Amino acid sequence: MEMTPIAHIRSDFSEKFGIPRQSGLVEELTAAVVFEPEYRDISALRGIEGFSHLWLIWEFSRSQGWSPTVRPPRLGGNKRLGVFATRSPFRPNPIGLSCVRLVEVHRDKALGPVLVVGGADLLDGTPIYDIKPYLPYADCKPDAVGGFASIPKGADLAVDCPPKLLEAVPEDKRAALLAVLAQDPRPQYQDDPARVYGMVFAGAEVKFRVEGDVLTVVEVL
Repeated sequence: MEMTPIAHIRSDFSEKFGIPRQSGLVEELTAAVVFEPEYRDISALRGIEGFSHLWLIWEFSRSQGWSPTVRPPRLGGNKRLGVFATRSPFRPNPIGLSCVRLVEVHRDKALGPVLVVGGADLLDGTPIYDIKPYLPYADCKPDAVGGFASIPKGADLAVDCPPKLLEAVPEDKRAALLAVLAQDPRPQYQDDPARVYGMVFAGAEVKFRVEGDVLTVVEVL
Protein backbone atom coordinates (compact mmCIF):
# COMPACT_ATOMS: atom_id res chain seq x y z
CA MET A 1 0.00 0.00 0.00
CA GLU A 2 1.25 3.43 -0.89
CA MET A 3 0.17 6.48 1.09
CA THR A 4 0.21 10.06 -0.06
CA PRO A 5 0.07 13.04 2.32
CA ILE A 6 -3.30 14.76 2.23
CA ALA A 7 -1.99 17.78 4.13
CA HIS A 8 0.95 19.25 6.03
CA ILE A 9 0.99 20.91 9.42
CA ARG A 10 2.07 24.49 9.94
CA SER A 11 3.30 24.91 13.49
CA ASP A 12 5.64 27.15 15.49
CA PHE A 13 8.30 24.43 15.81
CA SER A 14 10.97 24.50 13.09
CA GLU A 15 13.11 21.96 14.96
CA LYS A 16 12.32 18.96 17.16
CA PHE A 17 13.77 20.35 20.39
CA GLY A 18 11.01 21.87 22.49
CA ILE A 19 8.06 20.04 20.95
CA PRO A 20 5.75 18.72 23.72
CA ARG A 21 6.21 14.99 24.28
CA GLN A 22 2.53 14.26 23.67
CA SER A 23 -0.37 16.07 22.07
CA GLY A 24 -2.72 17.98 24.34
CA LEU A 25 -0.10 18.81 26.97
CA VAL A 26 0.04 22.46 25.88
CA GLU A 27 -3.44 23.54 24.87
CA GLU A 28 -2.21 27.09 24.20
CA LEU A 29 -0.41 25.85 21.10
CA THR A 30 -2.21 26.33 17.80
CA ALA A 31 -1.29 24.96 14.40
CA ALA A 32 -2.85 24.77 10.95
CA VAL A 33 -3.57 21.69 8.85
CA VAL A 34 -3.10 22.85 5.25
CA PHE A 35 -4.41 20.45 2.63
CA GLU A 36 -2.66 19.50 -0.57
CA PRO A 37 -4.30 21.07 -3.67
CA GLU A 38 -6.15 17.91 -4.73
CA TYR A 39 -7.80 17.63 -1.29
CA ARG A 40 -8.90 21.25 -0.86
CA ASP A 41 -12.54 20.30 -1.19
CA ILE A 42 -14.75 21.71 1.55
CA SER A 43 -17.13 18.81 0.94
CA ALA A 44 -14.57 16.44 2.49
CA LEU A 45 -14.93 18.35 5.78
CA ARG A 46 -18.71 18.50 5.85
CA GLY A 47 -19.85 17.89 9.44
CA ILE A 48 -16.39 18.11 11.00
CA GLU A 49 -17.39 21.16 13.08
CA GLY A 50 -19.58 18.84 15.14
CA PHE A 51 -16.50 17.26 16.70
CA SER A 52 -14.42 18.96 19.37
CA HIS A 53 -11.33 16.81 18.80
CA LEU A 54 -9.67 15.03 15.91
CA TRP A 55 -7.08 12.29 15.40
CA LEU A 56 -4.22 13.20 13.09
CA ILE A 57 -2.28 10.34 11.50
CA TRP A 58 1.12 11.62 10.43
CA GLU A 59 4.70 10.72 9.56
CA PHE A 60 7.82 11.06 11.67
CA SER A 61 9.43 12.76 8.68
CA ARG A 62 12.87 13.02 10.32
CA SER A 63 13.01 9.51 11.73
CA GLN A 64 16.18 7.55 10.94
CA GLY A 65 15.33 3.88 10.62
CA TRP A 66 13.83 1.56 13.21
CA SER A 67 15.07 -0.26 16.28
CA PRO A 68 13.43 -3.19 18.12
CA THR A 69 14.25 -1.55 21.46
CA VAL A 70 14.42 2.11 22.44
CA ARG A 71 15.27 4.22 25.48
CA PRO A 72 12.17 6.19 26.49
CA PRO A 73 13.15 9.66 27.79
CA ARG A 74 10.40 9.26 30.40
CA LEU A 75 12.54 6.53 32.02
CA GLY A 76 15.68 8.65 32.06
CA GLY A 77 17.13 7.39 28.79
CA ASN A 78 18.76 4.38 30.45
CA LYS A 79 16.17 1.58 30.42
CA ARG A 80 15.32 -0.15 27.15
CA LEU A 81 11.80 -1.16 26.15
CA GLY A 82 10.36 -2.69 23.00
CA VAL A 83 9.56 -0.10 20.38
CA PHE A 84 5.96 -1.29 20.21
CA ALA A 85 5.61 -0.61 23.95
CA THR A 86 6.45 3.05 23.35
CA ARG A 87 5.57 5.95 21.09
CA SER A 88 9.12 6.29 19.85
CA PRO A 89 9.64 7.51 16.25
CA PHE A 90 12.07 4.66 15.54
CA ARG A 91 9.41 2.36 14.08
CA PRO A 92 9.32 0.11 11.00
CA ASN A 93 6.60 2.40 9.63
CA PRO A 94 7.27 5.84 11.16
CA ILE A 95 3.64 6.75 11.76
CA GLY A 96 2.49 9.04 14.57
CA LEU A 97 -0.95 9.58 16.10
CA SER A 98 -2.05 12.79 17.79
CA CYS A 99 -5.33 13.89 19.33
CA VAL A 100 -5.88 17.61 18.76
CA ARG A 101 -8.64 20.08 19.55
CA LEU A 102 -10.51 21.52 16.57
CA VAL A 103 -10.45 25.30 16.99
CA GLU A 104 -12.05 26.28 13.68
CA VAL A 105 -12.37 25.55 10.01
CA HIS A 106 -10.84 28.55 8.29
CA ARG A 107 -11.46 29.29 4.63
CA ASP A 108 -8.39 30.76 2.98
CA LYS A 109 -8.60 32.24 -0.52
CA ALA A 110 -5.30 30.70 -1.58
CA LEU A 111 -5.19 27.52 0.52
CA GLY A 112 -8.84 26.51 0.63
CA PRO A 113 -10.24 25.05 3.87
CA VAL A 114 -7.68 25.03 6.68
CA LEU A 115 -8.13 23.28 10.01
CA VAL A 116 -6.90 25.33 12.96
CA VAL A 117 -6.10 22.90 15.78
CA GLY A 118 -4.96 23.21 19.38
CA GLY A 119 -2.49 21.14 21.37
CA ALA A 120 -0.58 19.68 18.43
CA ASP A 121 2.85 18.14 19.10
CA LEU A 122 4.09 18.35 15.52
CA LEU A 123 7.09 19.76 13.72
CA ASP A 124 6.36 22.38 11.09
CA GLY A 125 5.89 20.71 7.71
CA THR A 126 4.95 17.29 9.09
CA PRO A 127 3.03 15.25 6.49
CA ILE A 128 -0.55 14.36 7.48
CA TYR A 129 -1.92 11.11 6.04
CA ASP A 130 -5.40 11.04 7.50
CA ILE A 131 -7.82 12.85 9.80
CA LYS A 132 -10.47 11.07 11.84
CA PRO A 133 -12.97 12.38 14.39
CA TYR A 134 -12.36 11.61 18.06
CA LEU A 135 -15.30 9.63 19.47
CA PRO A 136 -15.58 10.00 23.26
CA TYR A 137 -17.66 6.85 23.76
CA ALA A 138 -15.15 4.68 21.90
CA ASP A 139 -11.81 6.47 22.25
CA CYS A 140 -11.97 7.34 25.95
CA LYS A 141 -11.27 4.37 28.25
CA PRO A 142 -11.38 5.55 31.89
CA ASP A 143 -10.11 2.18 33.18
CA ALA A 144 -7.16 1.97 30.76
CA VAL A 145 -3.70 1.24 32.17
CA GLY A 146 -0.83 3.35 30.83
CA GLY A 147 2.22 1.25 31.67
CA PHE A 148 5.33 3.30 32.48
CA ALA A 149 3.50 6.48 31.39
CA SER A 150 0.39 6.07 33.54
CA ILE A 151 0.94 9.32 35.40
CA PRO A 152 0.92 12.35 33.08
CA LYS A 153 3.93 14.60 33.29
CA GLY A 154 2.58 17.98 34.29
CA ALA A 155 4.01 21.46 33.93
CA ASP A 156 6.87 21.02 36.39
CA LEU A 157 8.73 24.31 36.10
CA ALA A 158 8.09 27.89 37.09
CA VAL A 159 9.14 30.11 34.18
CA ASP A 160 10.98 33.36 34.79
CA CYS A 161 11.05 35.37 31.58
CA PRO A 162 11.79 39.11 31.82
CA PRO A 163 9.03 41.09 30.04
CA LYS A 164 11.62 42.83 27.88
CA LEU A 165 12.79 39.50 26.45
CA LEU A 166 9.23 38.29 25.91
CA GLU A 167 8.60 41.30 23.67
CA ALA A 168 10.75 39.62 21.00
CA VAL A 169 8.06 36.93 20.62
CA PRO A 170 4.82 37.70 18.73
CA GLU A 171 2.20 38.73 21.28
CA ASP A 172 -0.26 36.00 20.30
CA LYS A 173 2.46 33.35 20.79
CA ARG A 174 3.74 34.35 24.23
CA ALA A 175 1.33 32.32 26.37
CA ALA A 176 2.07 29.21 24.30
CA LEU A 177 5.82 29.72 24.62
CA LEU A 178 5.63 30.03 28.41
CA ALA A 179 3.47 26.91 28.59
CA VAL A 180 5.94 24.96 26.43
CA LEU A 181 8.85 26.05 28.65
CA ALA A 182 6.94 25.04 31.79
CA GLN A 183 6.81 21.48 30.43
CA ASP A 184 10.64 21.38 30.65
CA PRO A 185 11.89 20.88 27.07
CA ARG A 186 15.26 19.48 28.20
CA PRO A 187 16.09 15.80 27.74
CA GLN A 188 14.83 14.25 30.95
CA TYR A 189 18.21 12.76 31.82
CA GLN A 190 19.99 16.16 31.78
CA ASP A 191 20.15 18.36 34.87
CA ASP A 192 23.01 20.84 34.60
CA PRO A 193 22.05 24.25 36.06
CA ALA A 194 24.96 25.92 34.26
CA ARG A 195 24.01 24.70 30.80
CA VAL A 196 22.25 27.09 28.44
CA TYR A 197 19.67 25.45 26.19
CA GLY A 198 18.21 26.93 23.05
CA MET A 199 14.98 26.28 21.17
CA VAL A 200 13.35 27.95 18.19
CA PHE A 201 9.71 28.89 18.61
CA ALA A 202 7.59 31.08 16.34
CA GLY A 203 10.71 32.30 14.57
CA ALA A 204 12.52 33.33 17.77
CA GLU A 205 15.51 31.56 19.34
CA VAL A 206 14.85 31.24 23.05
CA LYS A 207 17.79 30.50 25.37
CA PHE A 208 17.27 29.36 28.94
CA ARG A 209 18.74 27.71 32.01
CA VAL A 210 17.06 25.46 34.55
CA GLU A 211 17.96 25.31 38.22
CA GLY A 212 15.78 23.26 40.50
CA ASP A 213 12.20 23.84 39.50
CA VAL A 214 12.77 27.28 37.94
CA LEU A 215 13.45 27.87 34.25
CA THR A 216 15.00 31.25 33.51
CA VAL A 217 14.98 32.72 30.02
CA VAL A 218 18.32 34.43 29.47
CA GLU A 219 18.07 35.57 25.85
CA VAL A 220 15.58 35.77 22.98
CA LEU A 221 16.94 36.41 19.50
